[in-house]
Amino acid sequence: MPETSNVIARLRLQLVDSANEKTRLSSERFFKEEVNIYGLKTADAMRISKEFFQEIKSSSKHEILNLCEELWLSGYIEESLIACNWAYNLRNQYQPEDFETFERWVKNYVSNWASCDTLCKHTIGIFIMQYPNFIDHLKDWTTSSNRWVRRASAVSFIIPARKGKFTSDIFTIAEALLMDKDDMVQKGYGWLLKVTSQVYLQLVFDFVMSNKSFMPRTALRYAIEKMPSGMKIQAMAK
Repeated sequence: MPETSNVIARLRLQLVDSANEKTRLSSERFFKEEVNIYGLKTADAMRISKEFFQEIKSSSKHEILNLCEELWLSGYIEESLIACNWAYNLRNQYQPEDFETFERWVKNYVSNWASCDTLCKHTIGIFIMQYPNFIDHLKDWTTSSNRWVRRASAVSFIIPARKGKFTSDIFTIAEALLMDKDDMVQKGYGWLLKVTSQVYLQLVFDFVMSNKSFMPRTALRYAIEKMPSGMKIQAMAK
């Protein structure tokens, strides 16, 4: 492995040096739960992520994922985003056994929507496109007591949904989460339906119409956001 024994320490120093109190306070307003934030704009965090990845890119996948693990352990949002970015950079090296690592991150470290969506939308989304036999594991996530694991079960399908893939599985996930009382889960599967509607408009509209009497309004509004106005009016009608 290249000289990376102190890469995390140096990365953290740069995060601290680049942080801004005004950005930190502004960022905190996007979260209902308590979060640890240095106070960097996403673009600045990604610039630092890219800079340090250049140092470690010739390391083995195992070594890089171990560095990602160390970042997750900090609990800071910016470090989790960098961990997600580095893991996504390894997408051409994913193997089935990597699912255990990604699932552990979701279940043990994800504690806010930003970390959840960054990890699931990209890393796990690409993984299940490469290894769709793991989709059943994501369906199991819908019954978790952890709100972020349930949200992850939906958000992991965002990229496949944009490509028109796994539509039957997407509706299975949405149905499993349909009456979830957590607003972050409702927004997650509503977002998934919205993205799916841009490829399969009628299928999503039919799903919404058949379930609108007990579908939470938060999820419904997300799902129909990109639909034509006439469909929106029908879906929102009591």
